[in-house]
Amino acid sequence: MRRRTFVGAVGGSTVAGVAGCLTRDSTPGGGDGDALRIATYPSMVEEGDPAGVWLKEAFESEYPEAEISWTVPENGINTYIERARQDAVDADVYFGLNVDELVRVDDSFDGQLFRSLERDRIEGVDRLRDDLTFGDPNDRVLPYDTGYISLVYDESVLAPPESLDALLDTEYEDTLITQNAQSSDPGLAFLLWTIAEYGADGYLEYWRALRDNGVQILDGWSESYFGSYAEEERPMIVSYSTDQVFHATGDEPDLTRHQIAFPNEQGYENPEGMAIFADSDKADLAADFMAFVLSSEAQAEIARRNVQFPAVADDHVELDESFAQYAHAPAEPVAFTYDDLRGNLDGWIEDWAREFASQ
Repeated sequence: MRRRTFVGAVGGSTVAGVAGCLTRDSTPGGGDGDALRIATYPSMVEEGDPAGVWLKEAFESEYPEAEISWTVPENGINTYIERARQDAVDADVYFGLNVDELVRVDDSFDGQLFRSLERDRIEGVDRLRDDLTFGDPNDRVLPYDTGYISLVYDESVLAPPESLDALLDTEYEDTLITQNAQSSDPGLAFLLWTIAEYGADGYLEYWRALRDNGVQILDGWSESYFGSYAEEERPMIVSYSTDQVFHATGDEPDLTRHQIAFPNEQGYENPEGMAIFADSDKADLAADFMAFVLSSEAQAEIARRNVQFPAVADDHVELDESFAQYAHAPAEPVAFTYDDLRGNLDGWIEDWAREFASQ
C-alpha cells in the first residue's frame, strides 16, 4: 500500500542508507560517479521491506557495471522544479510520479523537466495495460504500478455505502475519515473522484454536505489510518483497495475492519510512473532501468512490496495467492487525464482548501 504524502509534504528527517547509496536531497556534483541517480518518495526505500532495496540489488546484479543511487528529495517534485530553474537538476530518473504531479510540473515550469521517451528503446512497453495512461501529449512517463482509492470500513458497524450520495445519509453521520487534498495522495484522489462525480460546479456543494454529515479531514494517510482509524475512533476511511492484502496474515485473518467499499462500483485509479530528467546524460542506462522495472519479476516484487497492482497485463505477472484473493479492483475505475487536469487542478484544490482544509 502506497504510504506517501503529496508534493511538498515530505519531512526533512535523516534517512538511513540503502546499501550505502541512499542520500537525502544530495547536492549537484555530489560525487555519485556513474551511478544512476533516482529520486523517489520515502516509503520506496525507507520502510519495512521496500521495493527500492530489491530493485537496486536486482538491477545491479543483472547490470554489473551499473549502480543505483536513490535520493529522497525534501519537497518531492517541487525540489526539481526549483533546481531546473537554476539548471541544477542532480538526478536522472524520477520514480513515483502521478499524473497530477506531472500537471503541476507543466503548470508551474516553462521548460522541459522530463524528456520524451524513446519507447522502442524500452523493452516491455508493449505489455503495459492499455487503461494505464497518463494522457501526456509529450509521452514522458511510463507507469510501473497502480492503486485504487476506495473506502475501507468496519463491517461490524456499517453496511457499505452504495454511492457517494449515500455518504450524506444519517446512517453515515460522523463515520468517515478522509485526508487533506493538499498534503495526501488518497485525499487528493478522493477529491478528484468527487469532482468527476459532481462536476467542477457541484463538488464544493457535495463537500459542504459531507461536512454537515460530520466528515473528519486529517492531514495525511499515515496519521489518519494508523492513528484515528487504527484506534477505532471512526468506522470508515478513505484508503486503498489493496488494504486486505496488507492485513491478511495468518490462516484466518480478522478483516472485520478491512472491508472494501466501491461506491457507485467505482474507485479512483492512481498509477505511479517513472520519467527521465531532460538534462540526464544517462538516458540509455535509465531506459535499461525502466525495461527492468517492467520485467515480470520486478513487477511482481513491486506489487508485493508496494501492495499495489502491476502496470503490465495480468498474464505477464505471477502474483501470490493472497494478492489474488484479497486485492480488489473497482468495476468502473475513475481517473482524470492530463488534459482534464491541466489548468484546472490547482484551482480545484485551492477552492476546496479555502473551505475544508482546516476541518
